[in-house]
Amino acid sequence: MQRIRLRYTKRGRLRFTSHRDFQRAFERALRRAEVPMAYSAGFTPHPKVSYANAAPTGTGSEAEYLEIQLAEAREPETLRRLLDESLPTGLDITEAVEARTSGLADRLQASVWEIRLDGVEVTEAERAVAAFLAAETVEVQRRTKNGVRTFDTRGAVARLAAVAPAADRPSDGACAILRLVVRHETPAVRPDDVLSGLRATADLAPPVPAAVTRLAQGLLDEETGTVTDPLAPDREAVTAAPSTAAGLAAAKAAEGSG
Repeated sequence: MQRIRLRYTKRGRLRFTSHRDFQRAFERALRRAEVPMAYSAGFTPHPKVSYANAAPTGTGSEAEYLEIQLAEAREPETLRRLLDESLPTGLDITEAVEARTSGLADRLQASVWEIRLDGVEVTEAERAVAAFLAAETVEVQRRTKNGVRTFDTRGAVARLAAVAPAADRPSDGACAILRLVVRHETPAVRPDDVLSGLRATADLAPPVPAAVTRLAQGLLDEETGTVTDPLAPDREAVTAAPSTAAGLAAAKAAEGSG
């Protein structure tokens, strides 16, 4: 059996799709692309798909990950293209790598988020960020399926800064961009929790809903606050040795010439 790890996006209006909506769309794409999936045993077999740390509904993402298990080996890039063509625009498969290492979920230690605050001056955002970072703890409350929970958002934030919008993404009025790195902890701290913390510590209240996008997720370097590509170990392992699909093709070619 072959395992393929995929990176995909949630862009534009598709950021409002729930994780369950994406699951349904992806399983339809698997059927359209005629992917030879491996299935679970039992009375109701399901395709072997493992989803890892999906972004909250309503947030965009450039770095979502999942893993599929195949009954027959396929070339990863061909598989990526077929699946991408079978999904709606906005749910885009941007990378496919053969899994050569274990523990993809364990490598998703933190996320890099971008929060666009229209109607907020950069200086105001900088003041709020400074107050948040200076606090030892910033407790917020969120309603969960188990009731209202109180938890510390400050401890989960590895890095936070306010910057002006990029030149290719101008704003008609005041606009500040928050760049933050959030550790994946339990309970999970989401970008909207950090916004609640900024409101609690510095009374930062954007006049319009914030636009939130996950830019990356992976291993966290605590010293620098940077997040590294979780597929890099698999990519390096594939470079060092031929992929399963390539190995099977080579074996068939050898049989044919014998």
